[in-house]
Amino acid sequence: MDSKSKRRISVENGDAGEDLVLATLIGNGDDLGPIVRHAFEMGRPESLLQQLKHVVRKKEAEIEDLCKTHYEEFILAVDELRGVLVDAEELKGELSSDNFKLQEVGSTLLVKLEELLESYSIKKNLAAAIKMSKNCVQVLELCVKFNKHMSEGQFYPALKTLDMIEKSYLKNVPVRTLRMVIEKRIPLIKLHIEKKVTSQFNEWLVQIRSSAKDIGQTAIGHAASARQRDEEMLDRQRKAEEQNLPGLGDFAYTLDVEEIEEESVLKVDLTPLYRAYHIQSCLGIQEQFWEYYYRNRLLQLNSDLQISSTQPFVESYQTFLAQIAGYFIVEDRVLRTAGGLLLAEQVETMWDTAVAKLKSLLEVQFSQMNSATHLLLVKDYVTLLGCTLRQYGYEVGPLLETLNKSRDKYHELLSEECRQQIANVIANDTYEQMVLKKESDYENNVLSFNLQTTDITPAFPFIAPFSSTVPDACRIVRSFIKGSVDYLSYGTHSTVYDVVKKYMDKFLIDVLNELILNTIQGGSIGVSQAMQIAANISVLERACDFFLRHAAQLCGIPTRSVERPQAGLTAKVVLKTARDEAYHALLNLVNAKLDEFMQLTQNINWTSEEPTQGENEYINEVVIYLDTLLSTAQQILPLDALYKVGSGALDHISNSIVSAFLSDSIKRFNANAVMGINNDLKILESFADDRFHSTGLSEIYKDGSFRGFLIEARQLINLLSSSQPENFMNPVIREKNYNTLDYKKVASICEKFKDSADGIFGSLSNRNTKQSARKKSMDMLKKRLKDFN
Repeated sequence: MDSKSKRRISVENGDAGEDLVLATLIGNGDDLGPIVRHAFEMGRPESLLQQLKHVVRKKEAEIEDLCKTHYEEFILAVDELRGVLVDAEELKGELSSDNFKLQEVGSTLLVKLEELLESYSIKKNLAAAIKMSKNCVQVLELCVKFNKHMSEGQFYPALKTLDMIEKSYLKNVPVRTLRMVIEKRIPLIKLHIEKKVTSQFNEWLVQIRSSAKDIGQTAIGHAASARQRDEEMLDRQRKAEEQNLPGLGDFAYTLDVEEIEEESVLKVDLTPLYRAYHIQSCLGIQEQFWEYYYRNRLLQLNSDLQISSTQPFVESYQTFLAQIAGYFIVEDRVLRTAGGLLLAEQVETMWDTAVAKLKSLLEVQFSQMNSATHLLLVKDYVTLLGCTLRQYGYEVGPLLETLNKSRDKYHELLSEECRQQIANVIANDTYEQMVLKKESDYENNVLSFNLQTTDITPAFPFIAPFSSTVPDACRIVRSFIKGSVDYLSYGTHSTVYDVVKKYMDKFLIDVLNELILNTIQGGSIGVSQAMQIAANISVLERACDFFLRHAAQLCGIPTRSVERPQAGLTAKVVLKTARDEAYHALLNLVNAKLDEFMQLTQNINWTSEEPTQGENEYINEVVIYLDTLLSTAQQILPLDALYKVGSGALDHISNSIVSAFLSDSIKRFNANAVMGINNDLKILESFADDRFHSTGLSEIYKDGSFRGFLIEARQLINLLSSSQPENFMNPVIREKNYNTLDYKKVASICEKFKDSADGIFGSLSNRNTKQSARKKSMDMLKKRLKDFN
């Protein structure tokens, strides 16, 4: 087979396949559009047309074959159809005959039916007329009812009746004139009701504003009562905790029951508001009423926030703040119960406006106040206002923050008032020990401030170691603590005690300590006053622990938490410094008095030719003064202070004796004068030993003594009385016997040490070889001291 034949057979086979696909698609009723489109896109529409014709020929052939196969069946079916046609003609004739008969019988019945329908029409018209008459009667009855409600001022029932007439009956009124009259009057009636309700609402606005003050005062009074009950409960609990008493829960339960029984609900009459709002809602103008209410209440708030210029703020603040409290209590009630009349955002806006104005006003008023009492009263009422409104959901924190800004101003005023009181107390003090004649005096002045040194009640009359300044100052400090706690309580601070402690510490340092130092440094006190001030400061140091415990108790924290060493006051350390200053002033005064007595040494005959048998006259005055001084100090001062006073006085006397030998007024002295000073020194040493043991100091300072503070004078006298004074130049002997003496002082004194012709060291006398040797030794010491210098 050649290639052309093969190609033709392939094409025919391909055409046969495509004809089969087309036949299948046509048989299934599928869309031939895609195939037609594809044929045109391929540029072969003739081929597709030929294929379609071929398919048509094939179908015609199939139909022809089908007809040839079922020819006899078609003939039988046609015969049956002809039989059916004959039966249908017979049935048609029978139906025509029956219809004629039916028409003859139904004509009579049709006449009767028409008569019945006419009767039904008359009945329907009569029923409609009756119904319309009833509607007119009902409308007229409702109009009468409406007029009655209006005459009685019952606008809501009247409006509901009018709404019923308008929506349910008016459209059914058949009398056009009546309907038009009613339709014309309805808008006028609604306008009249709106004006009447608005007028009543305006009256309520005036009434509720005038009642706001009473509402606020009542609410704040409840808050104050609740605060007092809480404070009493906490006080009982603290006492029970401190005393470890059982029944702590009973206290709390009893108070809770009382609080529930005494609790009362503020009654705010909002009926006119509810009625007005409801009627305005019925009138369909509730949004207009929302705006009207909010605008008028905001105007009232701005007016309430204006303070009187004719009355001082300290006289009007309660009324002013109560008015604000009442205003927002009413707004809270309206927000919760008026069904959408107010939005929460609107109330917040009003509250923010009020807080901003109140903060500004309080800052100005606080800055102008000159009394801590006035500032505290206003602050307390502001905190009660905050406590009251917090219960109604208002955020009062920013308002209370204003009080924190003024706490420094308050404490400055309080400190200044207390400063004046303490200054008066100090100025009026006689600096004499208090004599407490009975137990009540002891309780008020000692036990009240834990100033006792023993738990045993003393016998009366009892002489306290302090003067009247101490208990009076403690009372003033206690009042300062109370004032500080009162101001800081119920604010935004959670750690009130720490803040109170800071201000108390500052007050003790800047006021109490400063006034005491001013008194000490003023130069107008004597020895006894300085001694008493030093004793007072020692007692005030102990009182600092009481001040801390008292502050903790008022702040409601356990006192054990303030008894730790690190919880102490800085003022206690500062008072110790003031006490040292008082001791210093006391010693200066004592030394000044001793200097007066030691000036009498100028009356001594420093070149006496006769040996002195006894002491000099001045030493008796010194001993008497020291005895009086130490006796008084023993009664007033603690033992460590007594030791300081005694040792300081004796050390000063020792220095004065050495200074007497160095004085320019003494040009020379001899051994007789040294012997006299030696006698004076022995009396002082004996007195020092006696007082050191009799005062009990020997039990505390077992390694010390008063005699040791006379050591410089004793070593000088021993050197001047020594048979071998040149031993002073021996380092070992000097360190052992003369370690307190200064080279230069010794050199100056030795230059003045010259004996007379008949003296102990007389160079012209040969009566005593030992005395001559001592003089040579002294001369040798002088020479060696000159060489040393």
